[in-house]
Amino acid sequence: MKTYLRIAIQKSGRLQEGSIDLLKESGLTISNGRGQLKTQALNFPVEILFLRDDDIPQYIEDRVADIGIVGENIFVEKNKNTTLIKRLDFAKCRLSIAVPKSLDYHGLSSLQGKNIATSYPVIVRKYLKANNIEAGIHEISGSVEIAPGIGLADAICDIVSTGSTLLSNGLKEVEIVMQSEAIMIGGAELTQEKQEILDRLLFRLEAVNSAKNNKYILLNCPNDAIEKITSVIPGMKSPTIMPLSKKNWSSLHSVVNENDFWEKIDQLKSFGAEGILVIPIEKMIQ
Repeated sequence: MKTYLRIAIQKSGRLQEGSIDLLKESGLTISNGRGQLKTQALNFPVEILFLRDDDIPQYIEDRVADIGIVGENIFVEKNKNTTLIKRLDFAKCRLSIAVPKSLDYHGLSSLQGKNIATSYPVIVRKYLKANNIEAGIHEISGSVEIAPGIGLADAICDIVSTGSTLLSNGLKEVEIVMQSEAIMIGGAELTQEKQEILDRLLFRLEAVNSAKNNKYILLNCPNDAIEKITSVIPGMKSPTIMPLSKKNWSSLHSVVNENDFWEKIDQLKSFGAEGILVIPIEKMIQ
């Protein structure tokens, strides 16, 4: 019987699309029809389960799934017998405390004795305890932002991406409890066959994520500027340099990290670089 690695992902919500996209970018051919709860990759030994994100850590602890993709907030809140395997660099957000705009907020002490509505009682209790704040916690699921408006709570603690939902409900973000992103988690030790499949998958994921964070850069420069330019964009090992028909000029090819992109472009121009082309990288294997 063929061995499959079972991956649990969110069946709907903010992580579902990103999880599927990441797996497809890693070369997996997946058919996920509407309402489908289980599928197999057509070209890779992986079986995918579509589950409620809150349930994924439990399914992994119970060995129903081998690994899962969840928000870090769920991983921390559920506190099951699971471990973090890899950060996936998408679906970044934060778990924050928000209060009505009308509240005169002076720091965490303003929450003393107040009621906080949240879907993350474990995280919130730990945060309040660490800051010596005693407050009531009202656990609810979904539509947390409405709680202060209907008199259910004085404040909320919920996931925030842009903050637009808070603003539309008359709330302001006042404290960041934790940062969160999509992560891959696992449970019990895998069989050798499943571990080998996971290692192959992680290799592909690393190639995809490395490519997203880097750009391929081509430029023309005078030969006497090559040493300065290579000190700024050294590439994966060293840049590729090819002579141009123009005397004493070369074409230089390298890789630049997206976070440093604009700062380095300005430096390259100051060194005499011209005709700078920046190209997305689909996969990057180091």
